[in-house]
Amino acid sequence: MSVLDLSAAPQPPLSATRRVGVVLIALVAALSLLGPLIVQGDPYAQSLMKALAGPDAAAPLGYDHLGRSVFHRLAYALRLSPVIALAAVMTAGAAGLALGTLSAAKGGWIDRCLVMLADALLALPGLLLILMVLAMVPGTALGFWAGLSLVLWVEFFRLTRAATRETLASPAVQASRLLGFGAAYVFRVHIWPEIAPMMLTAAAFGTATAIMAIAALGFVHVGMRAPTPELGLMMVELLPYWREAPLALLAPVLATFALLLGLTLLAGSRKT
Repeated sequence: MSVLDLSAAPQPPLSATRRVGVVLIALVAALSLLGPLIVQGDPYAQSLMKALAGPDAAAPLGYDHLGRSVFHRLAYALRLSPVIALAAVMTAGAAGLALGTLSAAKGGWIDRCLVMLADALLALPGLLLILMVLAMVPGTALGFWAGLSLVLWVEFFRLTRAATRETLASPAVQASRLLGFGAAYVFRVHIWPEIAPMMLTAAAFGTATAIMAIAALGFVHVGMRAPTPELGLMMVELLPYWREAPLALLAPVLATFALLLGLTLLAGSRKT
C-alpha cells in the first residue's frame, strides 16, 4: 500500500472508554471556560459576611472561608493547572522527540550521554526535581513549567529512542536511503507514523501526571501562592471547614477527579 493509500485510510472510531474520557474533559472545559460567562463574578472578591455560605445565584457552589465564590475560583483553577500542564507536556514532548530521534540516529557517544542523562534524572523522584526548581523560582507558573518539563521529557525520550531505533533498521527505511531520500523524508514518512500514537498517549498521561503534581504540591503548601486559585490550594484551604461547607470542598475534589479520569481514559486502550 502506498503512502497516499495510508493517509486516505479511514481512522478507527474512538473506543467507548475514550469517548467517556472526551466527555469528561469537555465537561470540565465547559465549566472553566463557559461557566464564568454565564455566571459572572470575581474569583478574588471577598465578603466575610458570606463566609462558608451555601450556593446562591452569584455563587452556584457556595462560598469559601473568606467569602469568595467557589464556582469562580474553581473555574479559574481549571484553566491554570491544565495550561501549565499542557505547556510542560508540549515542551517535554518536543525535547524528548528531538533528543530521542538524535540518539537513535547517531548512536555512539551521543546515544550513551543522552541515555546516562535520562537515567540520572529518572533515578530522582519527580516531585523532588520540581521542588528543586520551585526553590529557585518559587510559587510561579514558570517554575512549575520548568520543573515539570524537566521531569516529563525523559519518558518521551525513551519512547522515541526505542521506536526510532527499530524503525531505522527496517527494510523500508533502508530502501528510502538507497533511493536518496533525506533525513526529513525518513522522519516524516517512516518514523513519525510509528511513534505518533505512542507520543499522543504519553502526552495524555503526562498531562494527567502534571496536573496531579501541581495539585499535590499545592496541597502541602508548596506551589502556587494564595490567593491564586489552584486546585490543590483550594482543597487544603477548605479542608478544615468540610463540616460547615462540604460542597465547597467537594467541588475541587470532584473536578480534579473528573479531569484526571478523563485524561486517563483518553490515553487508554485503542481497542474499539
